[in-house]
Amino acid sequence: MDVQTALDEHEVGKLRWRCRRGLLENDLFLERFFARHGSQISPRQGQVLEELMQLSDNDLMDLLLRRREPDGELDRAEVRTLLELLRNR
Repeated sequence: MDVQTALDEHEVGKLRWRCRRGLLENDLFLERFFARHGSQISPRQGQVLEELMQLSDNDLMDLLLRRREPDGELDRAEVRTLLELLRNR
């Protein structure tokens, strides 16, 4: 993860709450991510994750399943890095 200070437990809890999705499949990816990386999420990664949460459930699912890659404003290294963490099993 980043060299920056990690979010504290309370901030991770709030972020986790804001990441709840309508599609179970998206929630499964997110829950696995938080289980593995929750204690190490940097403030910037939290911002990028919230940015991804602005996508529709179907668009997010397409990214998580590699049906498409980020484009436009999302086509940035920090988004791609976070997506890889979300995608890893």
